[in-house]
Amino acid sequence: MADTPPHGHDGSTVATARARLAADRADTLARAAALSRDFDGIVAANALVAVDDEHDPEGGSTAFERAHVAALMARASEHLKELDRALERLELGQYGRCEVCGGTIPPERLEIRPAATTCVRCAESNPRRAPRPA
Repeated sequence: MADTPPHGHDGSTVATARARLAADRADTLARAAALSRDFDGIVAANALVAVDDEHDPEGGSTAFERAHVAALMARASEHLKELDRALERLELGQYGRCEVCGGTIPPERLEIRPAATTCVRCAESNPRRAPRPA
């Protein structure tokens, strides 16, 4: 950890941020593991039956379910990367700084979205960067 806390943050705030990021990371890892088990279960169940998606009324729904779980797994993986980058910013003393304008990200935003990289104003002004639902 950097010897000095992020600009405008005391040591307890850094510890709180670290704990929040670690808890979010643990939750995301648990979710990713559960999704992986679900995905493996879907694949295994489909392997046990001769699935003909074209003629099987359940084929379309199992394909959708598999794709849906795969998309959720990808989102969990991306969120883990966001959390790891947030932990790096914390170690470098850059956590809580908007990467667009350089301003302070409000603590309330970081409490809700610990991996946030932008302040609300910058997130709202650039829809591509706007937070995605979890």
